[in-house]
Amino acid sequence: MNRRLFLVSSASLVATAPLAALISSHFNQQVDPAATAGPRPKAPPKPPALLPEKVQMTVGQAHRSLENVRQLVEETPLLANATWDWGGGDFETPLQAAAHTGGHAIAEYLLSKGARLDIYAAAMLGQLEFIKTVLALNPKAHEIPGPHGFTLLHCAKQGGEKSRAVYDWLLASGVPDVTFRPLPFVWPAGTGPGTEE
Repeated sequence: MNRRLFLVSSASLVATAPLAALISSHFNQQVDPAATAGPRPKAPPKPPALLPEKVQMTVGQAHRSLENVRQLVEETPLLANATWDWGGGDFETPLQAAAHTGGHAIAEYLLSKGARLDIYAAAMLGQLEFIKTVLALNPKAHEIPGPHGFTLLHCAKQGGEKSRAVYDWLLASGVPDVTFRPLPFVWPAGTGPGTEE
């Protein structure tokens, strides 16, 4: 490099150094969000958990009685989304109970009360586009056992004529004709079957 080129390059660097420093300091500043946000609002207190006996009763009745489910949910609307553990992680919502028993009226009532639609209820209710969307996102979703081990195909079959298109589509898509899959129970050490004395 000759002397003239060196001087021009050096002058350019010296002239741009303050600008580079300003840009660098602007982008590298660490701002503490807590310092600028003010006091963090506290979450409102939550009421106590729903009574376990009411949750169990609602899920149990959702297998068989619209009248009893309606009475329980009208009294305590949050029961529409309650979940009961029948033991070992066999979780079930009232909507899932209706799904594997073919309870159209119970399922539709629960949905009208804000129950969260899931794949099992959608299958029983004949909601083919919902099922296609879920299986496009997770092609193995049909292998996940539902409450008590009932499969997606079982719930579609329970829906009868209303869900015939779902049932046929599942079979045509290669879903095995299996109505039950064992739940993956994990027994705490020393408590499983055969450990009794």
